[in-house]
Amino acid sequence: DRTKKNTSISYLEIVLLFIYLVFFDMDFLRGKPVVRIAFGIMIVLIIHCGICTAKRVPAIFVFGDSLVEVGNNNYIASLSKCNYVPFGIDFGGRPTGRFTNGRTIVDIIGKFLSLLLLLFIFYRKKFNMDEQIDYFANTRQAIISSIGGRATRRLLRTALFSVTMGSNDFINNYLTPVLSIPEQRTVPPEKFVGFLIARFRSQLTRLYKLGARKIVVSNVGPIGCIPSQRDLNPSAGENCVALPNHLARLFNGRLKNLVRELRKNLKRSKFLYADVYRIVDDIIQNYESYGFQNSNTSCCKIAGQFGGLIPCGPPSNICPDRSKYVFWDPYHPTDAANIIIAMRLMHGGSDDISPMNIRQLVQS
Repeated sequence: DRTKKNTSISYLEIVLLFIYLVFFDMDFLRGKPVVRIAFGIMIVLIIHCGICTAKRVPAIFVFGDSLVEVGNNNYIASLSKCNYVPFGIDFGGRPTGRFTNGRTIVDIIGKFLSLLLLLFIFYRKKFNMDEQIDYFANTRQAIISSIGGRATRRLLRTALFSVTMGSNDFINNYLTPVLSIPEQRTVPPEKFVGFLIARFRSQLTRLYKLGARKIVVSNVGPIGCIPSQRDLNPSAGENCVALPNHLARLFNGRLKNLVRELRKNLKRSKFLYADVYRIVDDIIQNYESYGFQNSNTSCCKIAGQFGGLIPCGPPSNICPDRSKYVFWDPYHPTDAANIIIAMRLMHGGSDDISPMNIRQLVQS
């Protein structure tokens, strides 16, 4: 019986994939056959996972910036690329489209949950959060067309949604060297953060209305400690830069209240607040206890005291042991640091992630 059931599911998958590739046509997939085929396969894999493993998380829908990018950025026009060496040096020895030497945090969580795929990851620099949700709405409609509304609602109800936003709003906007000076003079930090939170409230509410229920919202990490900010602000010396971290803490305080508010007001929602700032700050401050030898310098570096002035690329010097560095490049953690962050989000206490951790969320 089990063999017959698996065979029938395989036939269903093949039929659904054929229907999708022949009849379904999204604007953003036109003229991109490779992406279109991959997108169709993703949808069928979701269906397969949802049918065969009802007690597991059927999929992870990931919204965010370059911290969670896994390769979609390779197929869109963008000045920010990582589809070249030495990215991916510890993940098959070749670039995968991830802005690190190995895996992202979501990669590691997905592997721990034994998921077939991680779906819907768009790099923030090209697609803002509203656009990412637009594409998710299209994806949702495609799934409905394949398996029906009821099955889609059940799938989305049990799927895990990860949202990682905010860092680029500060780094590439309010903190942009020289260009941000007029804005900093006219827009106080509280007002800028208030605008971001208002937009975030609307976006997360929309995601809920589209069927998301289990939503992990990560706060902004200690961006004043990344190699880029250290080199751009040499007056800080060996310390983290004060203003970026102040902005992050200001935003995080408002974000924590927002997540609590949404969890209370949106029926049957399970919003989690992931305190990535606390976790990364702990790693930086106590790096030796975690087995690192360097917590402030890019492993992949070209220029700057901390290797933060020029993005990682083929001419860069690479540290021989990436597992000893917290930061891979001017902006992103190494695979080794991502493992620690992921495990604390999976199993950590309420100081790391609240009101429960991801393992408990999956079981709820």
